[in-house]
Amino acid sequence: MSRAGYLLLILMITLGLPGTSFAQFGTGSPVDPEPLENGPAPVHDLSGVWTRISPQGEFRSGSTWTPDPPELSAWGEERFATAKNSNAGAFALAETNDPVLSRCYPPGVPRVYFHPYPFEIVYTDTQTIMLYEYDHTIRRIFTDGRESPEDPVALWLGNSVGQWEDDTTFVVTTVGIDERTWLDRSGYQHSDQLKVTEVFRRIDNLNLQIDVTMEDPIALAEPWVAETLHYRLAPAHWELSEISCSGDYLDFTQFESFLED
Repeated sequence: MSRAGYLLLILMITLGLPGTSFAQFGTGSPVDPEPLENGPAPVHDLSGVWTRISPQGEFRSGSTWTPDPPELSAWGEERFATAKNSNAGAFALAETNDPVLSRCYPPGVPRVYFHPYPFEIVYTDTQTIMLYEYDHTIRRIFTDGRESPEDPVALWLGNSVGQWEDDTTFVVTTVGIDERTWLDRSGYQHSDQLKVTEVFRRIDNLNLQIDVTMEDPIALAEPWVAETLHYRLAPAHWELSEISCSGDYLDFTQFESFLED
């Protein structure tokens, strides 16, 4: 497939357009794959490579969290009015101030879920680690019993702590998320008071659901509760590839040309 064709298909996924089954399990290549069999969810285990799917009838957007916009504070409204997003061609690349497109900033939490690439979850004794194919971003979720910091250092993916609520439910709280990130691709912004809560539910051996709640007393008039995200386990030994914001295969002018056509 030509690079232009590849970009076109990635764009279709990003914008949530129907009619493509491209890269069902990302851009990596499986190594000696074994057939996947469904069954009961394993206990305290989210390990593996996960890719987002769209169950029939479920809300899916490549740019925002809910069919209706969030309830914003006056501060949030003012910040949103400054956003020049390029989602679906609202602004040209020369005009957008989307920090991911214009500055190659990391997407942050929770926007990272809008990148149409898989992520892998691995464990150490004290951390759950999420490895994102996009930009090879690494996220550390501490599971050593610590509390969320009261005065966190601002990080692109924030400061995350997690704990198991039961055998198959893992709850992650993230604070201290860099204010330069957006909540989604539409341009909703946040303050340094943003708290993101993610609830990971291992439904069975093959399926994972993630519920995301965003709370920010400065930017949001009420918590923004996202529609449930759905993920499928990739074949065993799937290898993440490398997708870089600076890579020439992410030439966003190609996206723009497609939108204009």
